[in-house]
Amino acid sequence: MRVYLPCTLPVLAKAVEAGELGPAPLTGYAVTPTLIEWYASGDTEELEYVALTEAARASLRMLSPTEEEPRRVVVAVEVSDGAVQANADLESKGRVSLTRPVPMTKVAAVHIDDRYAVEDVKAAIAALPDADKGDDDARFVVDGAEAHELMWYATQEIPDLLRP
Repeated sequence: MRVYLPCTLPVLAKAVEAGELGPAPLTGYAVTPTLIEWYASGDTEELEYVALTEAARASLRMLSPTEEEPRRVVVAVEVSDGAVQANADLESKGRVSLTRPVPMTKVAAVHIDDRYAVEDVKAAIAALPDADKGDDDARFVVDGAEAHELMWYATQEIPDLLRP
């Protein structure tokens, strides 16, 4: 099963060093029965894009306002169905929990903001508290970061992503 894990560059660097993403449980996003039901007309590719987008939203919440170049990161992993726990509390919009750490050998790709998105991501981090309280202007700022498509990188490109 393909699962999209929200991440940050510092967390990805630690995972590379450790050889695994963890510790468990890890919250991720996947094409689940609830997501399929919610998007009844979507094909698999569209549903995977929804899961990726939800992981990118979660990644934004992991970023620190003090980071010099904050960028959203999503790690796509291939895990066995048995490693994924979905329940009614978690599964809204495809949210799942991974019950064990994920070896870096299970990483299929990394999705990350281009450096052009950094200023919008910084603004979105600052606006999140007000957006969560229902402020429409703040929500517009957060949407500005979400308007940036994440770039796709192969696993062999991860070391290049981690270089300053």
